[in-house]
Amino acid sequence: MSGENSSADDVQRVWDVVVVGAGPAGASAAYAAAVAGRRVLLLEKAELPRYKTCGGGIIGPSRDALPPGFELPFRDRVHAVTFSHNGRFTRTRRSRQMLFGLINRPEFDQQQIEHAQKAGAELRTGIAVQRVEQHGSTVPDRRTVAVVLQGGETVLARAVVGADGSASRIGAHVGVKLDQVDLGLEAEIPVPETVAEDWKGRVLIDWGPMPGSYGWVFPKGDTLTVGVISARGEGAATKRYLEDFIARLGLAGFEPSISSGHLTRCRADDSPLSRGRVLVCGDAAGLLEPWTREGISFALRSGRLAGEWAVRISEAHDAVDTRRQALNYAFAIKAGLGVEMSVGKRMLAAFERRPGVFHAVLTGFRPAWKSFKEITQGSTSLGELVRSHPLAQRALTAFDRGRGAAAAEAGAGAAEDTVTP
Repeated sequence: MSGENSSADDVQRVWDVVVVGAGPAGASAAYAAAVAGRRVLLLEKAELPRYKTCGGGIIGPSRDALPPGFELPFRDRVHAVTFSHNGRFTRTRRSRQMLFGLINRPEFDQQQIEHAQKAGAELRTGIAVQRVEQHGSTVPDRRTVAVVLQGGETVLARAVVGADGSASRIGAHVGVKLDQVDLGLEAEIPVPETVAEDWKGRVLIDWGPMPGSYGWVFPKGDTLTVGVISARGEGAATKRYLEDFIARLGLAGFEPSISSGHLTRCRADDSPLSRGRVLVCGDAAGLLEPWTREGISFALRSGRLAGEWAVRISEAHDAVDTRRQALNYAFAIKAGLGVEMSVGKRMLAAFERRPGVFHAVLTGFRPAWKSFKEITQGSTSLGELVRSHPLAQRALTAFDRGRGAAAAEAGAGAAEDTVTP
């Protein structure tokens, strides 16, 4: 805790950092701030554990962003991916090394929260935040933010991190702007042992019938997580896609234990990441990969950065220093995650136009499968791939110009028709 105001802070119960939302982004932020020795309060509106609509894929960047000693509660380890294009042209690719792992979110989130608590963060559940105030009668001085809770209680902090999901109240305070909203539908389907065995170690990715849509099957022991995602506004078609997808997989006879839906929201390029002493991260900031809509790695990485910069903001003595630290946080986000997002947007635009070409390239062109493996395993990222591979740069530029089909089809046709180890 910062030195000279310690006794005053103790009397007023001013926290160094208050984190709103205890998902992957919030728990990551709370851990980063607490491990730095600060007084951290983590607020969660739900009672834990709670279910979240989420495929539960943990790729390399997610593993790398977890605290030291974190034991991932994998339900399965993926070594093979079956790709299909709206149920047709099915092709399975395999890898000797694990591509990624699959988790159930309640277990994963709980474990993350426990790490934050061990680092010193205090958790309060069943607490809904109504608003935050940085001026007015509830705020004792310019170094303080008031977090107003649903029942009227006010919590004071030197810095606040908003990690309260895609319908974020803190995001509204900051002024987060969104330019892509998608609808994800998901079913958790318990299956007999014989069916589960057929899926063990293998996932399915199906490029869907609507532009930019796709479906997935993620095996987790005796349950299959089956979902689809598409642009918002296509609700009926997205629901039909899920029903058709489940039926053609031969799973329509099994009763889902959970059926759920969720909107994913992707930030606009000029969307703010802070306002005064308040930062946003994860879904609350609209941070996710626009093409795959993968959000866990973005939540973990942005959460850690938000926690680290919230510590610096908590120590800032004036508005100028606060602004400097907030800009540094925004720069750190944009230099890493922002680059990945901009490449992801270009990939999505190309995929919307030519999903068949994407399927042909990924299943028939060895360098494309190698790149997929490297991204999921964490040895590279979409941004790094395009930056460091001239072929990837040329292919994406060709897609940008609408010329990608012929080039990619030629490449796919020349590729070996074998399964890459």
